[in-house]
Amino acid sequence: MKGFDLLVTKVLLNERLFLVDDFKESTSKNGHIISFTFEVKSEVYHDVTTLLYEGKFLVELPEKNEKFTGTIQEYSTSVTNLYEAGNVGVFKLSLIKHF
Repeated sequence: MKGFDLLVTKVLLNERLFLVDDFKESTSKNGHIISFTFEVKSEVYHDVTTLLYEGKFLVELPEKNEKFTGTIQEYSTSVTNLYEAGNVGVFKLSLIKHF
């Protein structure tokens, strides 16, 4: 169906599952971009940031049956102190698709 976008709620980065909100696809001078937000609990903060520092990922969008290599174009976090137990921060990630 033309103009119909699947609701994407799951993104895998190097086989790690993220439940995402505000998923968007766009095009820029650098190529095709996907952007989304996701919550990170203090208990997994270190693991998530270590993964993101890799910068390049096998990206899987299971609801779209799509896989590609992606690199970080933009990355930001809320100001939540994730070193305090029980806190949850919001991360925003934009990836450039490489096919």
